[in-house]
Amino acid sequence: MEDINLGKGDWPTFEQGIQKEWLVTNGIGGYASSTVIGANTRKYHGLLVASLAPPVRRTMLLSKVDERFEAGGRTYNLTSNKTVRGVTEFGFIHLQRALVGKFPTFTYSFVDVVIEKTIFMVYGENTTVIRYSIINGSSPATFRLIPLLNCRDFHWTSSMGQINFRPETLKIREGAGISVKAVPEAPPLNIVCGGKSHFYRGEGWFKGMFYPGEQERGENAVEDHFVPGHFVIPLAAREEKVFYFIASTEEEIDKRCINADILLDSEKGRHRRLIEQSGLRDDFACRLALACDAFVVRRRSTQTKSVIAGYHWFNDWGRDTMIALPGLTLVTGRYEDAREILLTFARYCNEGLIPNMFPDTPGEPLYNTVDASLWYFHAVYKYLQYTGDFDFILKEIYPALKEIVNFYIKGTKYQIGMDEDGLISAGTPDHQLTWMDAKVDRWVVTPRHGKPVEIAALWHNALKILDRLAQRAGESLPCAGLSEKVGKSFKEKFWYEDGGYMYDVINGEERDARLRPNQVIAMALPYSPVAPSKARQALRRVWQELYATYGLRSLSYYDPHYRGVYIGDRFSRDGAYHQGTVWSWLMGPFITAYRKAYGYSPATREQAGMFINPFRDHLRHHGVGYISEIFDGNDPVVPRGCIAQAWGVAEVLRAYVEEVLEEGPSRDFAIND
Repeated sequence: MEDINLGKGDWPTFEQGIQKEWLVTNGIGGYASSTVIGANTRKYHGLLVASLAPPVRRTMLLSKVDERFEAGGRTYNLTSNKTVRGVTEFGFIHLQRALVGKFPTFTYSFVDVVIEKTIFMVYGENTTVIRYSIINGSSPATFRLIPLLNCRDFHWTSSMGQINFRPETLKIREGAGISVKAVPEAPPLNIVCGGKSHFYRGEGWFKGMFYPGEQERGENAVEDHFVPGHFVIPLAAREEKVFYFIASTEEEIDKRCINADILLDSEKGRHRRLIEQSGLRDDFACRLALACDAFVVRRRSTQTKSVIAGYHWFNDWGRDTMIALPGLTLVTGRYEDAREILLTFARYCNEGLIPNMFPDTPGEPLYNTVDASLWYFHAVYKYLQYTGDFDFILKEIYPALKEIVNFYIKGTKYQIGMDEDGLISAGTPDHQLTWMDAKVDRWVVTPRHGKPVEIAALWHNALKILDRLAQRAGESLPCAGLSEKVGKSFKEKFWYEDGGYMYDVINGEERDARLRPNQVIAMALPYSPVAPSKARQALRRVWQELYATYGLRSLSYYDPHYRGVYIGDRFSRDGAYHQGTVWSWLMGPFITAYRKAYGYSPATREQAGMFINPFRDHLRHHGVGYISEIFDGNDPVVPRGCIAQAWGVAEVLRAYVEEVLEEGPSRDFAIND
């Protein structure tokens, strides 16, 4: 599987070059990321964003490294930067090629010099490694590396003088190094540079770095960075040299510099094993399988695996984790990771609710969600579909499933409970408990309290799954047969005859007839209460009004409340988040519902492939190699939000493998086999 190959035609201007971003991760929540031309355009961009309480407390330590090459009396600036004065450095003109994969590699060429730079992180460590390979030309030369440092929460920005940086020299055997301490709650940043380098101390500041991405989001877009000095690497005429620049919070960093080749080989080997473990052979599927690895992380507080919802700014969320789990861990053959994740959330089940979010700081998780516990049932079902591991589920997970159903029947937090018709009612006008959860201060943008359509279907699905697990366990539960009542109520109450689709929410006598994609979730579930004939009608309307190349719109563009562009400050963005914005993850249930409604015919398999095809090109844009969180509802459907979203990657991969390649588990699988 080759990396995604980008060339000079992808960055003819600064503005075009910053449209593509790269990302590498370390398995504990930390990451390195920037644009392909090396200009930081977000406060989240940096070469070492360390996770100090994995996978959270992400802290910006190394913003970037500016590079200058001096030979023959001339200086070739490889750096690209934008400040409050505009674009001040145009080093991307020397960038010849970028290979973006798990190890983004950038080739610079000018006169008779070629410089290749590869960036990777050490798995399980807050360590970023940059490998430089230089073929020098006919003149003696020096290569100057200028680190730009910071020490702040990755959601913030900082200004000169706010942080007191204290650099100290490190003794390195074959190069130079520094250790920089800033704030008490963060470890020192250790930097070493090989290549027989020398470090020249000269403390200063890079002032006024400007972030267009933050300006677009209505956030503070200006920041200063501390400069401790610079490294100089000497080069003889026609010399070929390979050396490493390493930034880390780890101690004994000198050993990592000596063993840097081993570190790179180790990461390459780990990626090969991930592909082998997945059993996938298709190139597109393998690309997505490697993308999945970015989201599966280890949580220190539970000592188990968890799922980062998206990069750059999301933590691990219960709902997102359960929706993404099949694609991230089952399609990819990471069954042990799936077990750890399921077990973690079972242990934190509280009054029938699994956590919606684990906090950054010590404390109890948040449980403000009605659907995460129901998606948990679906994740369990898919786990059994792929593994057949009933022993684990019945021993470790089954008690939590029974607890969830019991509390949903009798009632639990956030006014979640079963009504007389068997359907689940949840929330108040002040609570957002479904995935359409945008809230700005006291403004709930899309209030869906009452009985949302996907919650009713997920509840029906959960009851069916629990019935079959109870049969397997030889138990007779009080709720046995309740799924039939729920299915009957669903059919009677949710169908909107005049529109030919399903109501989105029922609340007493009120019926929300806005055309939204949540009904597609109801159609795609293994035990769907939607009849195929009704599904076919509804899917036609969904295709006509909600489908938008990279996912489904969150609201029909005919609706007077439709917002087709996701841009601006928090009020503007959250006002559009679920009012027309396109969500990539919805492509998964849409494809599954479509194939299911038409009996998995060969024609629907071909059409499913056509739904997937645009994502092949999308991997070259926004977060290169990943799938974006959201897109504008209006053409040209511009990618927005997170450059890499767990459930977007996971659901496109799952739908591709299961519905297009048809390499998933048998659809005839029964949970009581």
